[in-house]
Amino acid sequence: MTHVEDELNSQPECWTRAAAQAADHGGVLPAAGERVAVVGCGTSYFMAQAVAGLREAAGQGETDAFAASEFPHGRRYDRVVALTRSGTTTEVLELLAGLRGRTRTTALTADPDTPVMAAADDVVVLEYADERSVVQTRFATSALTLLRAHLGLHPDAAVTDARTALTEDLPQGLVDCRQFTFLGRGWTVGLANEAALKMREASLSWTEAYPAMEYRHGPISITTDSTATWMFGEAPDGLAEQVRQTGGLWIAGRLDPLAELVRAQRLAVAVAAARGLDPDRPRHLTRSVILAS
Repeated sequence: MTHVEDELNSQPECWTRAAAQAADHGGVLPAAGERVAVVGCGTSYFMAQAVAGLREAAGQGETDAFAASEFPHGRRYDRVVALTRSGTTTEVLELLAGLRGRTRTTALTADPDTPVMAAADDVVVLEYADERSVVQTRFATSALTLLRAHLGLHPDAAVTDARTALTEDLPQGLVDCRQFTFLGRGWTVGLANEAALKMREASLSWTEAYPAMEYRHGPISITTDSTATWMFGEAPDGLAEQVRQTGGLWIAGRLDPLAELVRAQRLAVAVAAARGLDPDRPRHLTRSVILAS
């Protein structure tokens, strides 16, 4: 078993721990009414998108998501939350240093022995969700689970659905597809973006992601009988039938959307195996991006 397989299979247990941990960190996580920015790089950026969508939809306060390198320093926030598995990513550390003394910052990380511990005002450590694999799975979803629970939006069914996602067979013919499109609405747009990234990283697949309603505005033109279109959450009326009319394979999101992401992680590993690739050694990637000064 690869590291990434071992780590993605441990997610139900990690989510249970993260949800229970949320109450212990309420004082350093965004309070209702605060204006908040959530930042990260790569996978963490897409989790930031999901957090921002959840928090705003819940009426908890204006919430933006940014890649750490693209943070708008001219805007004022009550708190900036940084997601960083390694605690060493250059863009995140530089942003936190620039915010020191101006904006309160909270970092969620997996490693307590890294520079982020001193760079952020407050830190939440999820050591049990740390990973050996370059390809992120359990840290990202556990951090999102902790924040989801903090918002009061973590359903008990999420963990049950994650176990289902790990045990049931993938849809027939899915691994054989040559192109994959992931769709979301609201907070699940971030999950769709992350699913596409997992496919690119682990299996070198041609993948795209869009807000579901935007898929009709051009991207659906690439859909053929070798395409899979996977919906995270409830689909807009008529979209499934439109995709089927193209000959493409439509995958409906039946589980909690975060559990659907687990299914997509499994797909990435399965496609990698079918293509003779090692998902623990993704091409051109390292576990953390550390830029030389």
